[in-house]
Amino acid sequence: MHEYTASESLRKHMLGVEAAMRAYAEYFGEDPERWGLAGLIHDFDYERFPNAAHSPTEEHPAEGVRLLRERGWPEDVLQAIMGHATYCNVPRETQMARALFAVDELSGLITATALVKPTKSVHDVDASSVLKKMKKKEFARGVNRDDVILGTQELGLELEPHIQFVIDAMRRSAEAIGLAGTPGTAASAAEESAH
Repeated sequence: MHEYTASESLRKHMLGVEAAMRAYAEYFGEDPERWGLAGLIHDFDYERFPNAAHSPTEEHPAEGVRLLRERGWPEDVLQAIMGHATYCNVPRETQMARALFAVDELSGLITATALVKPTKSVHDVDASSVLKKMKKKEFARGVNRDDVILGTQELGLELEPHIQFVIDAMRRSAEAIGLAGTPGTAASAAEESAH
């Protein structure tokens, strides 16, 4: 991940997706290490091969998957990575693939929602605040809302509990993903509410 990704925000995104994938692996009785790895590495090639044309065979994620395959990565992880980009037309046949697709865009929306909070903390985000932001098309324009909804349906979940589940997973990694809150803001907020 560090070899290919210089962007701090992209690294934090991958760590957030890893946290959600680990939590869903536990929820579904699967291997948190394997699922976490799929989440952590899913966008490692995005910076070098951004794929503005949405080619199913060139650039992200196809190029990254080729590199990982050469290094002996497991096929189920590679299929999940290919499946997270709808333009690759790779069916999401495993629970891991469906989960990766379901948490990828959503984690971006949760991050954006946290970053507009005065505390910049995922601890101050809940499903209802994310749903409100999701309805505002001008908010976090890069997040594909259709993918969030489709991913939730493919996992067989309801949207609000799915959002809260991913928030809770990201809270456990709040420090690593840069959403633990800005120093001093919690104290300042507490002081203000005391007055």
